[in-house]
Amino acid sequence: MARQGYGTPAAAGPGPLLSLVRSWAAGVVVLVVTEYVQMSLLYAHLVGPRGVGSFGAALLLVHLPNLACVTLAVWAAARVHPEPWREVPVRHAAAACAVPAAAQVLTLSLRWERTGFGSLAFWMSTAVLLTGCAAGLLLDRWREAGA
Repeated sequence: MARQGYGTPAAAGPGPLLSLVRSWAAGVVVLVVTEYVQMSLLYAHLVGPRGVGSFGAALLLVHLPNLACVTLAVWAAARVHPEPWREVPVRHAAAACAVPAAAQVLTLSLRWERTGFGSLAFWMSTAVLLTGCAAGLLLDRWREAGA
């Protein structure tokens, strides 16, 4: 048994870093699978190579499905985050929201010429990220309260 204040007891499960990595792995798997389904089913058949033609079509065919993907990834990562570490709100938010945030940064850096600070796509994808993170954490809290 670890001395008080040093290390983690054996009953506490994995350490803080391993719990973060496990949550991030769950978030990556869910985000990759949901985005693949979205790309193969929705984009390939409805959007096409030219993209969308209007704001409404972009909202319906791009941003709302992305919101669902982000929400599910955050929820999965939050559900996997173990009990002693999930009680710290900042650590729990980092475990749940880091993967979609990293994916957002990667996407923006790869397509900066199309998604600069002044573009609507930047602001819409940022709104989707923030809303998806909030919705995923709320789903986790709701599920936790119901359990």
